[in-house]
Parts: sequence; C-alpha cells; structure tokens
Amino acid sequence: MTMQDPIADLLTRVRNAQMARHATVEMPNSKTKRSILKVLEEEGYISSFSSTGEVKSTLSVALKYHDGQPVIEEIKRISRPGLRIYKESTDLPEVRGGLGVAIVSTNKGVMTDKRARTAGVGGEVLCTVF
Repeated sequence: MTMQDPIADLLTRVRNAQMARHATVEMPNSKTKRSILKVLEEEGYISSFSSTGEVKSTLSVALKYHDGQPVIEEIKRISRPGLRIYKESTDLPEVRGGLGVAIVSTNKGVMTDKRARTAGVGGEVLCTVF
C-alpha cells in the first residue's frame, strides 16, 4: 500500500513519539522530509537527524525535550494533497504572533515564514510548529 501523504506521516510520527516520550523516531527517507527536518533543527525544535542505510534508507530523528516536556507543543499540517494552500510573501501566516513557525515550500527551497517574507517569496504552506 502506498502512502498518500508522507509529510503528514512525518509530522504524526514526531507528534506521537514526543507524546510517548521517545528519544528518537525513525521514518522512511525523502528529500522533502530532510528539508523539513533541517528547518526544524535550525529553529531548535529537534536535536538532530540523520539518514541511515542506502537501500530503503530511513531517517532517524533525535527529539528535544525541556524540563521533561516536549519542545514541540503543537505541529499541524496545513496544505494537504486534497487541498493545497499557497500564499504570497505578504500573506504568509504568523503562528501565535510570531512565536511559532510556518514551514513554507518555495521556489528557493523549504524555509520558515520569516525567511520567506525577508526573501520576498511565497509558496505552499506545509505546516505550522509551536
């Protein structure tokens, strides 16, 4: 059976692993997932991630906790296969007054809403993280 939405699968695995207080979580590897995880790592939401194996490679994500609580309080999928959400640079959402991040797929790569606004590019709003 094929996976319909790999990005939603990534977000769900991270959300479930943090609720269960796991240190790491593994998932199938893809270029889009690596770019989303890179943004999450740069923003301080996860500790690190690495790719393992060459055939059927997997991603291993080290989750981050602060005082026993998950750093990611909320992670939500916005654009999905059945309803794509595209925004211009001026219309990109601010997550909780700028405290959270919206991850946007632009023609210059996957980046945060703040970087996309600064670069003056819009794109598909993949998810929001707080």
